[in-house]
Amino acid sequence: MPMTDLEAAQLLHSALRNGTEFPASLARTMTMDDAYAVQFALLDLQQQSRERQAGWKVGLTAKAMQEQQGMHEPVFGHLLASGQLTSPAQLSFDGLIAPGFENELCLRVKSDLSGPEISFDDAAAAVDAVAPAIELIEKRGVFKDDLPLAMAGNAQQRAFITGGFIPFTPDMNLAEIAVSVRINGAERETALGAEVLGNPLHSVIWLAAKLAQFGRHIRAGDLIMSGSFTKQYDLAKNDNIAATFTNIGTAAIDFP
Repeated sequence: MPMTDLEAAQLLHSALRNGTEFPASLARTMTMDDAYAVQFALLDLQQQSRERQAGWKVGLTAKAMQEQQGMHEPVFGHLLASGQLTSPAQLSFDGLIAPGFENELCLRVKSDLSGPEISFDDAAAAVDAVAPAIELIEKRGVFKDDLPLAMAGNAQQRAFITGGFIPFTPDMNLAEIAVSVRINGAERETALGAEVLGNPLHSVIWLAAKLAQFGRHIRAGDLIMSGSFTKQYDLAKNDNIAATFTNIGTAAIDFP
């Protein structure tokens, strides 16, 4: 008898809480639609455990990320308030499962957004603040070999590190924001916000449309991680990571 969404979510919830790999019994058992249904069931379980949802993450928005992961459309996960760390942050490397990081903007919305008809101007008017950010991910299994399982388990999300939020105004062109990614002081890559679906605001538009397929919407106060400007990077013990965005600021974290 096939496993229910709730049963699958319970297994994932247990693995996330215990810091273990996702169970092999879930491997290659889901479509992408199945996976999102399980992810919503997982979110319900987390909220029942007194977690608070802080918003959403959009992933695979840059061509470099899509090519790296073998996927050609964005994906989404959810953010928990307990996963937000303030830059400069520090988190023990020990206990993380195959960790990595991505460099992103964190957008805060001031009004609800729902449905597939959201325009660029609608998204720009809804965003009221932006912050430099880093997403910490964990690879609990091979991402490319079982993308639905990764989505069911919340799209690799482990934590997100945010610098100071600054006011966003519709005349700010996020496509022209440049990021400099540094690992242990050495610059590894630079990229523009245009790598994120042409403009990070397009992540908001895509998310509103995608959530509507599941009867959900972006709520006032939600934080939205835009998706990485560059490819995903692996982490090692004692790494220091910094992502500096022009005119926005820096997010940084150490992993002793």
